[in-house]
Amino acid sequence: MKLDRFAKYTWFTLAFNLLVIVWGAYVRASGSGAGCGSHWPLCNGEVIPGSPTVKTIVEFSHRLSSGLAGLLVAGALLWAIIVLVFSIFAPKHRLGRDGAAGMFFIAAAAMFFMVMEAAIGAGLVLFEMVAENKSIARALWVSAHLVNTFLLVGTLALMAWTATTGGRLNVRGQGSINRLFAAAIVATLILGVSGAVSALGATLFPVTSLAEGLKQDLSPTAHVLIRLRFFHPLIAIGVGGFLILTAFFARSRRSGNDVKRWSTALIALVLVQLGAGAINLLLHAPIWLQLVHLLLSDLVWIALVLLGCSALQQPAPEPSARFALNRDAQHWDTGTIPRA
Repeated sequence: MKLDRFAKYTWFTLAFNLLVIVWGAYVRASGSGAGCGSHWPLCNGEVIPGSPTVKTIVEFSHRLSSGLAGLLVAGALLWAIIVLVFSIFAPKHRLGRDGAAGMFFIAAAAMFFMVMEAAIGAGLVLFEMVAENKSIARALWVSAHLVNTFLLVGTLALMAWTATTGGRLNVRGQGSINRLFAAAIVATLILGVSGAVSALGATLFPVTSLAEGLKQDLSPTAHVLIRLRFFHPLIAIGVGGFLILTAFFARSRRSGNDVKRWSTALIALVLVQLGAGAINLLLHAPIWLQLVHLLLSDLVWIALVLLGCSALQQPAPEPSARFALNRDAQHWDTGTIPRA
């Protein structure tokens, strides 16, 4: 499908935000979060830091890129407003008035999460939840940051999908597939939070061998961030398996190339992510692999969101049609299998 300019813009905005997120992870992993001191939005009390250290450059560049990401999202919101106004006076607009209104609310939600992203980032700096801070409060701030980041990325992905396809979600009367995707979303957020806390623990309490890391994780006197680190691989395996089942379930209940494409992408990304996680564990979480691991997490999240969009834009099939769709597979639906 040929993308119009707004669709291209929304995909670019999503991609740029992913780069900013990965760079933000580098800020944390490199211990550069305090590069501008406890000042925000100024950097060490200056608009442009003079004689900056390397950590100051890293932190300041992240702030600049985050500001540009915010402007891109603001631009998407302004564009969505223009589309909405245009749809009122042009009834034959591709999205239609209802679709344009939906696009506006999605863009507004993205702008809200972007503002929250900036507020949480400012709070991390102002309350000194950076650098060598090992408090539980920092873990809670990091967890909130992760959840908000996922919601921002998911909203941007939804906006890009809507601008590209002109599709609209149809969540009414979808039955079990609605509940399945809701559970998959919650499970992925939980996995993301555990990953964020685990990455924080790896940064604050580095190890030189797998045996040393396991000894730390199982020690009853270890810091809580170290002990929580032990559970992340277990959560990852469980949630990863659940996401794969979700993808297969969506393929069995909904037809269409987009459902097949995004379910295949989700399965592949989950498997690659699990492999990257295992390597990350064996190599003691080097910074470059932490960044790859985070990027894969975001891509898994995007694939889940877009699979949900593709599956839920279709109306719920009638019982007879749903039964026929799954007759060959002979699963998911109950009832007597008709004879050939």
